[in-house]
Amino acid sequence: MFKAVFFKEWLKTRWCLSAAFVLCSGFSIYIASRVMKAIELQGAGHIWEVTVSRDALFAEPITFVPLLIGLALGLFQYFPEMQRKCFKLTLHLPYPALRMTLVMLLYGLLGLSLCFVASLILLWIPLAQVFPSELSSRIVLSSLPWFAAGYAAYLFSAWITLEPTWKRRVFNMIVAAFCLKIFFMAPAPEAYNAFLPWLSLCVIALISLVWLSVLRFKAGKQD
Repeated sequence: MFKAVFFKEWLKTRWCLSAAFVLCSGFSIYIASRVMKAIELQGAGHIWEVTVSRDALFAEPITFVPLLIGLALGLFQYFPEMQRKCFKLTLHLPYPALRMTLVMLLYGLLGLSLCFVASLILLWIPLAQVFPSELSSRIVLSSLPWFAAGYAAYLFSAWITLEPTWKRRVFNMIVAAFCLKIFFMAPAPEAYNAFLPWLSLCVIALISLVWLSVLRFKAGKQD
């Protein structure tokens, strides 16, 4: 059943995930090529000085890309089932509802991880060749909250989409908007370093919100 659920989710989201992978990778390659071009024109010493003295990250173009990808994947994965009223059939399969929900979420989180890890690798490897390890790690660490926002956006999207009533959906959207702002409140490099473990735990805790929507759906809540 595990493989069958994964295959079903892949059929729904394969084009979205493929586009997300290309988009993430493309932005990382663009950022790396932009840094290389700046070094070619102005010299590595000047770029290092700008990075240290002015807190330049060079990774700003990718800031909201993981957020948008997380939202898009959640919609592609769950909206069709809710629109076609297939989610009720999914929950009636000979498989525990909680486990079914977790497997669907696991598929989405693994898909995002594939995109995000590839993006970080493509970003870090070129930078590590021209910057000291401290500077290249600084740029990557400073971008981690943006990728965490992508995971949060995916789970919030699932929470909102699987909610059976529109009144609660609107409330969920407002809560999600305010919560997602937390990931972008500190623009300084490595401002979230000490907070990253807690931020990760908060993202994991969002899974319980998705299960809450599933329980409300199973209970037949309506507007």
